[in-house]
Amino acid sequence: MTISRERVLDRLKSVDCPGGGDLVSRDLVRAIQIEGSTVRFVIEAESADAARLLEAARSQAEAAVRALEGVEHVSAVLTAHGPAPAAPKPPSLKIGGHPKPQDGGPKPVSGVDRIIAIGSGKGGVGKSTVSSNLAVALAREGRRVGLLDADIYGPSQPVMMGVNKRPASPDGKTIIPLHAHGVTLMSIGFMVDPAKAVVWRGPMLMGALQQMLGQVQWGDLDVLLIDLPPGTGDVQLTLCQKTQVTGAIVVSTPQDVALLDARKAIDMFGNLQTPVLGLIENMSTYVCPNCGHEEHLFGHGGVKAEADRLGVPFLGEIPLSLDVRIAGDSGEPVVLKGGPVADAYTNLAKRLIGGGMS
Repeated sequence: MTISRERVLDRLKSVDCPGGGDLVSRDLVRAIQIEGSTVRFVIEAESADAARLLEAARSQAEAAVRALEGVEHVSAVLTAHGPAPAAPKPPSLKIGGHPKPQDGGPKPVSGVDRIIAIGSGKGGVGKSTVSSNLAVALAREGRRVGLLDADIYGPSQPVMMGVNKRPASPDGKTIIPLHAHGVTLMSIGFMVDPAKAVVWRGPMLMGALQQMLGQVQWGDLDVLLIDLPPGTGDVQLTLCQKTQVTGAIVVSTPQDVALLDARKAIDMFGNLQTPVLGLIENMSTYVCPNCGHEEHLFGHGGVKAEADRLGVPFLGEIPLSLDVRIAGDSGEPVVLKGGPVADAYTNLAKRLIGGGMS
């Protein structure tokens, strides 16, 4: 019988954790790798103290997976995401304010190898859905991934990723990010009342972005995806001028009205000397789940044609499906559920990895 990720996870559900739950329900399993008869994975605890308590669970996890048919060798590495926080408490720092002066040009983010901005010329094209699913897809391929929800006015990642609590801060300055589905996560939505509008001028936006990049303890990441707000405003300008961004991905639907605005986003990144790594056509096609009829509700192929015209990579098509909406509302990204949409995101992640972008 073929050894699969799903079979490994099913076995790990039988391994209980101190304090309740199992390794899978507690979202502690990372970077599952299957090579022939060898299975490797990481058990990532929230702190060094929690990792010490999980040593017995690590041994049980190895034994449980070794019992699978076809498995001969198992290696489970126990690690902690970061240093143990001292008496975590809600951050006392105020998010949003005038940005601090910065000498020199764009700066890197400590511990982060690559930063990829995901933008769109207009709202409603599924940029945040693409960001969350691509982040989870990259994590499932074994990459250390962070996701920053920089859509200050309309943060949606807390809902889409299924986590919404106030991050801790051990010293009132450093912010400890949250985690979901193998992704390190930060959003302004964690820091403000979700029922109240964020009414900030440009300097407040720039200050908030600077804080979320510089004061969040991201740890060591292969890639940090930044879900930008739609358009070409203060957040985009601040990010590209003050942070070393590896490149940008532009999301659009196929119809002409969306492509008009996508061109503006591409032009903006060009003016800011941020490489455009490629274009994604979202909501590319719809296949009726009842009869199998395929319909191009928003047109088809427009984004690829635009990518060819501009001489930038076309990264792929993401189909439209009711499952996308259901998954986003439930906090379980659709890439976790299998099917054509999940396959599209998996292929997108593999293409980025193969191209050396993550």
